[in-house]
Amino acid sequence: MSGGIYLIQGDYHLVAMNERPYDSEALLQELLDKYPNLLGLDRPDDAVGPDWLIVKRTGSIPTEDIRIERWSLNHLFLDRKGIPTLVEVQPDDEDDIRKETIGQMLDYAANAAVYWPVESIVEQFEINCRRQNRDPEQVFEDFLGTDIDEREFWQRVKTNLQAGKIRLIFVANRIPPEVQRVVEFLNKQMDPAEVLAVEIKQYISPEHGMKTLVSRAIGQTVEARQKKSSTTRERRRRWEENSFFSEYLARYGEDEAALVREIYDWVNEIPHLHLQWATGDTYGGFGARFTTANGLTELFFVGIDGTIQIVSDVYAALSPFDEEEEWNELRNRLSSIGLALPIDPSEKRLPNIHLSTLPNEEALEPVLSTFDWIIARVREETV
Repeated sequence: MSGGIYLIQGDYHLVAMNERPYDSEALLQELLDKYPNLLGLDRPDDAVGPDWLIVKRTGSIPTEDIRIERWSLNHLFLDRKGIPTLVEVQPDDEDDIRKETIGQMLDYAANAAVYWPVESIVEQFEINCRRQNRDPEQVFEDFLGTDIDEREFWQRVKTNLQAGKIRLIFVANRIPPEVQRVVEFLNKQMDPAEVLAVEIKQYISPEHGMKTLVSRAIGQTVEARQKKSSTTRERRRRWEENSFFSEYLARYGEDEAALVREIYDWVNEIPHLHLQWATGDTYGGFGARFTTANGLTELFFVGIDGTIQIVSDVYAALSPFDEEEEWNELRNRLSSIGLALPIDPSEKRLPNIHLSTLPNEEALEPVLSTFDWIIARVREETV
């Protein structure tokens, strides 16, 4: 005996809801635009506001070849932890789902983290907001509240991309059993990436003018959850000198580890700099911070991913670089060492240098000299 969906209306009048396929794939896409919580994943107990930040609908992922966009997708969302979530909405054709979509999802997992810079994601989010006549700052505030540092959130997105910590979801009116087994298998094997399917069924009662949607997430088996939560606990640690350099040496070898040691020693030798270790997953590192009129400000961050990173809007808020002429001078100096600031100071970027591009300690000297100059210029304004 099969079950059914019933709504209680008014004076306990029972209304039977009948399942009906969507008239088109576009309708299901529009529903996700309006109600992204239909994705049906677990909501944190302390969450306030929407669960998802929509970055773009009908987007694509650039490739290595001059950033030609090859891998198209229906939606890109970010969750509250800054995990990029790529969503494909599929028609009811079972063969298409099984043969094409799952293979495409693996393409996403292999290439999104490599070729999709976080600056592009920020830009797409802001463009999407403007198309809807919405203020990006207000949208972000509605998403995470006023107490969340937007810069730190985008840095978290970047960290997740670099770690391959992304979520791949395909959505359909019906998920066949064969596809469910494949999704559960992939989700159990892939770590830290997550592969899920979401079935969103539509039930209607035409005579009463009523509609209800029932979503069901597939792939979050108990075994997969335990495995991923265990891995997450292992990665959540506070880095310190011994653990960082031991890990860096194992990943990149003696020459590059020696460069990072040179940076580390330089930070400790400069009187006005403070070294701060990051707490987080395996893509942590240490930051060099110094006191400015704005408080303790990050000069740069050295990541276990092999990069030196800066944040453009942090520099744009510093005196004297909040003046056009000084900003252009800063851009020129940072450009000479491979860090590209935007022309417009209000544009947010997270430029970085891959330390593998520096052949030796002699090549590192101009980089440190440039940061020496930045500290001196800022101190001239604050002393």
